Amino acid sequence: MSKHGKKFVNASKKVDPQTRYGLEQACNLLRECKIAKFDESVDIAMNLGVDPRQADQNIRGAVALPHGTGKTLRIAVFAKGPKAKEAEEAGADIVGAEDLAAKVEGGFMDFDKVIASPDMMGVVGKLGKVLGPRGLMPNPKVGTVTMDIAKAVKEVKAGKIEFKVDKTGTLHAPLGRVSFSAANLRDNVKTLIDAVMRAKPASVKGQYVRKITLSSTMGPGIKLDLGGLVATAE
Repeated sequence: MSKHGKKFVNASKKVDPQTRYGLEQACNLLRECKIAKFDESVDIAMNLGVDPRQADQNIRGAVALPHGTGKTLRIAVFAKGPKAKEAEEAGADIVGAEDLAAKVEGGFMDFDKVIASPDMMGVVGKLGKVLGPRGLMPNPKVGTVTMDIAKAVKEVKAGKIEFKVDKTGTLHAPLGRVSFSAANLRDNVKTLIDAVMRAKPASVKGQYVRKITLSSTMGPGIKLDLGGLVATAE
């Protein structure tokens, strides 16, 4: 068994797969189950009682995590003139218009997020086949197609994340790193859950949140006790 394999087995022994842990305990466990030498990212998986094939149940949104994700994102902005200058001054890493679109078509993908001014969507729309599969297509619903370019850039740099359900009704999102304090992880988890609760469609009947699991890059999944976390909005 590899060294990582042994570490995973030892970490897994700390987590009972049958137990639903309180948020405080789960955040402490995440830190105790650190395996890798690098600063592992922490992710959440929320299984929701929705049918993503129904347009109003295809949940999607964005939320600013109070403590960010611990990752510095490279932002590409499609804008011209004063809006391009605004993007640069706000801290965007790459700014361009048709020239940037040509680079992306040629294989340039050295960025983590794309923001665009509305007048550039004719240009950006043609990159759908490249940006879409990577989840990089700008969208007004999550604030990445906007006239307020500076605000959008600053929010993403500060830790604003996007979330959406996949075909199985499960939502995945980054929440920070194992080096975060348990209190900061807890704040980020609560902020995301609250945002997902606010996005609950009126057409959903029965249990909206079915299961929530926290995990680090290399560690075991830790299931959360839903009581108190989601009960108020069910």
